[in-house]
Amino acid sequence: MNKKSLSERDICTKFITPALEKAGWDTQLQILEEVSFTDGKIYVRGKITARGTRKRADYILYYKPNIPIAIIEAKDNNQSVRAGIQQGLDYARILDIPCVFSSNGDGFLFHDRTATDGNIEKEIGLDEFPSPEQLWEKYKKYKGIATPEAEKIASQDYYFDGTNRKPRYYQQIAVNRTVEAIASGQNRILLVMATGTGKTYTAFQIIHRLWKSGAKKRILFLADRNALIDQTRRGDFKHFKDKMTVVKHRQIDKSFEIYLALYQGLSGTDESANVYKQFSRDFFDLIVIDECHRGSAKDDSSWREILTYFQNATHIGLTATPKETNEASNTEYFGDPVYTYSLRQGIDDGFLAPYRVLRIALNVDAEGWRPEQGKTDKDGNEIEDRIYNRRDFDKNLVIEERTDLVAKKLTEFLKGYDRFAKTIVFCVDIDNAERMRTALARHNPDLVAENYKYVMQITGDNDEGKRELDNFINPEEKYPVIATTSELMTTGVDAQTCKVIVLDSNINSITKFKQIIGRGTRINEEYGKLYFTILDFRNATDLFADPAFDGDPIRIKPVTEETDLGGIIDEEETQEEPIIDIETGEEIILEQPEIRYPEPIFPETEAREPRQKVYVNGVDVSVLISRELHFDQHGRPITTSLKDHTKEIIKEQFASLDDFLNKWNNSDRKEAIIAELIEQGVMVEALYEAVDKQVDLFDLICHVAYDQPPLTRKERANNVKKRNYFTKYGDQARKVLEALLEKYADQGIENIENIQILTVPPINEFGSVTEIIKAFGSREEYEKAIRDLENELYKVA
Repeated sequence: MNKKSLSERDICTKFITPALEKAGWDTQLQILEEVSFTDGKIYVRGKITARGTRKRADYILYYKPNIPIAIIEAKDNNQSVRAGIQQGLDYARILDIPCVFSSNGDGFLFHDRTATDGNIEKEIGLDEFPSPEQLWEKYKKYKGIATPEAEKIASQDYYFDGTNRKPRYYQQIAVNRTVEAIASGQNRILLVMATGTGKTYTAFQIIHRLWKSGAKKRILFLADRNALIDQTRRGDFKHFKDKMTVVKHRQIDKSFEIYLALYQGLSGTDESANVYKQFSRDFFDLIVIDECHRGSAKDDSSWREILTYFQNATHIGLTATPKETNEASNTEYFGDPVYTYSLRQGIDDGFLAPYRVLRIALNVDAEGWRPEQGKTDKDGNEIEDRIYNRRDFDKNLVIEERTDLVAKKLTEFLKGYDRFAKTIVFCVDIDNAERMRTALARHNPDLVAENYKYVMQITGDNDEGKRELDNFINPEEKYPVIATTSELMTTGVDAQTCKVIVLDSNINSITKFKQIIGRGTRINEEYGKLYFTILDFRNATDLFADPAFDGDPIRIKPVTEETDLGGIIDEEETQEEPIIDIETGEEIILEQPEIRYPEPIFPETEAREPRQKVYVNGVDVSVLISRELHFDQHGRPITTSLKDHTKEIIKEQFASLDDFLNKWNNSDRKEAIIAELIEQGVMVEALYEAVDKQVDLFDLICHVAYDQPPLTRKERANNVKKRNYFTKYGDQARKVLEALLEKYADQGIENIENIQILTVPPINEFGSVTEIIKAFGSREEYEKAIRDLENELYKVA
C-alpha cells in the first residue's frame, strides 16, 4: 500500500482508528470523529444570511460522554507527523483539553499540557498510543482532581433525556469546570455566559451531576422574577419531576430535594415574612443564584440575608453581565469566573445572532432644544428657558412630535423589512412606553384594526400587557408584534424571535445595555431568526465601544481585611460619579430603581413616578442623519470610514496591487478569496452599497485599496466579447459560456463558479448538467473553461 496516495480520511480509517482500538478505546462511547463544535458565524448581506466555516476536530477522545480528555488532528501522509499540532493546540485551548496528538499515519506527535519534566512533546509509534486510563490520569492532574471522592464527583454522568440533545462545547466546559471546582472544595463559583447561551440548561446539568453523585443532596435555585422561575420549572428542570418544588405563598415543605424560589418568596420587610428561617442553616448544601448581577445581596440589601443564612452551602452565581462597581462586586463574593463565554464568542461561533445597527439622529437630540420666548406647555404654563437635550426628553420634558417621529421611523423601517418582525421598543419610563404605543398604533392603523394586539404596552403596571408577555415570546404566536416597555423586558425574557430592538431610552449602565442587547441574540432558524437589527435613537450604541462591553470583568471595589464578602449586587447600576449636564452644569438625577414588593405575585412591578413632567407640542422635529453603524471582525465599532477600514484590512493581506493580482489570478476559485476577506472583516455588501453595486468585487478591491479606476461587470463582459474569445469552442459550449458571461454581468463571479448555475434558466435550456459538461468533453475540461473565462475577464488592458 502506498500511503502517499491515501487521503486524510483513509489515513484515519486505516491507521489512526485501529491504533486507538488497540490501545483500549471504545469506538462507540469514547471516540468521536470529524466533530464540528461550532455552528459557523452568521454573515448578514442585506437581507441574505450565510454561515461561515465550522470549527471541526478530526478526533475528540472522551473518558465518558461530555468529558473530553484528548484531541487528535490528522493529516495525509504527504505531510509530516507534526503538521497538525498547531491546529490541535488551538482547538485544545478552546475546548479545555490537556492532551493533543498529531498524526500522518506513521505515528503520533504527543503534546502533553500536564508535563512538568520539560518533556512536553514527543513522538510515539502507532502501537504506543496511551490508554483511556493513562490519559484520564493526566486529565485529573490537569484539573487538580486529587482524591477518590473528587474523582467520583468529577466523573459523574451527565443527564441524557433520550433525545439527541447534548451540551454545546462551552456548556460542557462550564459544567465540567464547575463540578470539578466543587469536587476540589471550592464553595463560591461564578459562571459568566452571554444571554442566549443556555445558562439554565448548564445549571441543570451541574445540579444533576452533583445531586446524583451524592455530593449535594438538597439544592435551592434562587431568582428574583417569576418569569425566570417559570421558565426554569417548565424547561430543563422538569426532569427532576417529583423531587422538585416551587416555593409559593410562603408555604414551606421540607420533604423535597430541589427547591425553586424567588427571593421575595423567602424574605420580606418584617421578621414574619422571612420564611427561609424555617429551614435550618445547613438544610441546603448547594444554592444556585440566577442573574446574580441583579438584586441578590448588596451590602445593604435585605435579600443578602438569605445567602448569609445559608453561608455553609456552596453558592454558584450565574450571569451574562458580571457587575463591578465601587459598591458591589460579583468577583469579590464568588471569586474570578471559572469560565466566561462572551457575546462576541457566541456570535463568532454561530450560536448567537449577529446584529446590525441603524443610528437615527434627531435634530432636537443632536442640537438640543430651547423654547422660544413665551413658549408654553400644553397646560398653558410658560416653559423654563434653558437648553433641553436628549437626557431631558421624556424624563423631564415631553415633545409630542419627537415621540411621533420615532414611531414613524420605526414603522417605515418595518414596512421595508417585515411588518410582523417581533420588535421591542425600550422607552425612558412607563409614561413614555404608553405614549409610544399610542403613536405606533396611529402609524399602523391597518394592522391595529386587524388585531389591536399588533402593538402593546408591556410594563410592570399594565396587567393586560403582562398577560401578553408569554404570547410575545412564543414563536408560534403572531401577536403581539411590537412591545413598548421600560424596565420589565430588559432581562428574563426569552424572546427567541425578536428581530428588532429599538433604543429610545438613555442607557448609562453597561450591565443594562448588555441585558437589553441580549433580548435579540437568540437564534431560531425554524422561524427565520438569524440576526437582529438595533434602531438607536439615543446614541446608546456608543456603549459598544466601551472596553467593558464584552471584556473580562475587572474588580474595582477595594478589598481590605475589614471587607465583608457576603454581598453580591443590586440590580440597578450605582453611578460612581454624578453625571453632569455639560450645557447647564447641573447634576442629572437618574431614574430610581423599580419598587420591590414583598409578595411574589409579579415582583417586577414598576412604580408610576410622581415626577412632574412638562408636555409640549408644536416643535419642529426632524431626522438630522440616519446611517448604519458598522463593526469590525472583533465586534468593535468602526470609527474610520468604511473605505479606509477596508483598505487597511486588504493591505494587511496583500501589501501591493501585484500581490493581490497574483493571488486572484492564480486562485482556482475566486469565491475562496472573497470568503477569506469576509472572515478578515471586509463588509462586502456594505462596500457595494457605498461604491456601486454594478462593480465587481475585484474592481471594488482594486479601487478602494489601490486607487485603480474600476470597470463595471458589464464593461468587463463586453471586453471579453470584443476579443472573440469564444470562437475556439464548439457551438454548444460557446452558447453556455456566453450565457455564463451574462450571469457574471448581472450577479458577479461567485455564481459562475458554482456548478449549480447550470440548473438555472436560461442555461438549463442547453440540457442537463451532464449534457452541458459533455459539450466541453469532461468535468475537468468544463472547470478549465471556467478558469480560462475568469482569466479573460480579469486581463489587465
